[in-house]
Amino acid sequence: MRRAYRYGCAVLAMLAVVFAAVAAYPFLVGGTETIALDDAARASLAGSRGLTFARLSDGYTHFAWTGPEDGAVVALVHGYTGPMTLWAGTARALSAAGFRVLCYDLFGRGYSDRPEVRYTTDLFDRQLLELLDAEGVAGPIDLVGQSMGGAIVVHFVDRHPERVRRFALMAPAGFSLHEPIRYRMLHWPGVGEWSMGMFGDATLTRALDRMGVPEDAPYRRDYLEQMRYRGYKRALLSTLRHTPLLTLEPVYRRVGRLGKPSLLIWGTADHVVPFAHQERVRAAIPNIEFHAIEGADHTAQQDNPEAVHAMLTAFFSRADAAE
Repeated sequence: MRRAYRYGCAVLAMLAVVFAAVAAYPFLVGGTETIALDDAARASLAGSRGLTFARLSDGYTHFAWTGPEDGAVVALVHGYTGPMTLWAGTARALSAAGFRVLCYDLFGRGYSDRPEVRYTTDLFDRQLLELLDAEGVAGPIDLVGQSMGGAIVVHFVDRHPERVRRFALMAPAGFSLHEPIRYRMLHWPGVGEWSMGMFGDATLTRALDRMGVPEDAPYRRDYLEQMRYRGYKRALLSTLRHTPLLTLEPVYRRVGRLGKPSLLIWGTADHVVPFAHQERVRAAIPNIEFHAIEGADHTAQQDNPEAVHAMLTAFFSRADAAE
């Protein structure tokens, strides 16, 4: 009896050690995040790659301009996991059409800072507003937002209608989705941090495969590189918890009442934000011009760039859209 008791205690102690090791592993190892995005890192990136940064109230933002300096300004806002090089082809197409194109990394993504704050709608709205002010862009501009970037654009239009002339949305977030339990668990304190630390790197890398991003694509390189800077997964987790991406119908409806020229583009094979959600966006913004991209997934600008870029160029070049 005594031997069995000691054996049982030993097994329990071993299991406790294994459980503690598994629980601590993601916090001790840290995954791919091995580099601090500090002044030295920014200086190196500026020197070796010519990257530019703006110092805003919440931290440094990485941004880039392309196109003629006297062109109408179009700002491109990327989605949840980033980085801004998602828009590389779009920026080239719009620049070739004569537009002055602004791309930037949202806080927590790409080469922008990962401030230790709550990643809220206010943070992303303030980032865009301050970046425009820092770059001396005072007049109304055109905006394009993809996925979460679409939600950020809608919020920006709602809060600063005088700063926006026209806007385009691509598979924007904002309406309710079915979330599997593994995603709902990310909202739980402690559990979300452990899950993101344990499985985040592999899950994010698999997302590139689901998007069909080639192994040698520059976007894959930039996406994986951003994951090396500390605070990336913390920023994603905080965004998930504090930026409302599923309950924005009232905001969409307010923007719809403004009557601004707007464009909606959606891939029919979108596996992230269902294509059926285009009906909800169109109901909230009745005057929005809609185009379906047959067979395209969540990033239609990569799946069918010719069609998407032609639509964006035509929309922003239209004389009546300038009013």
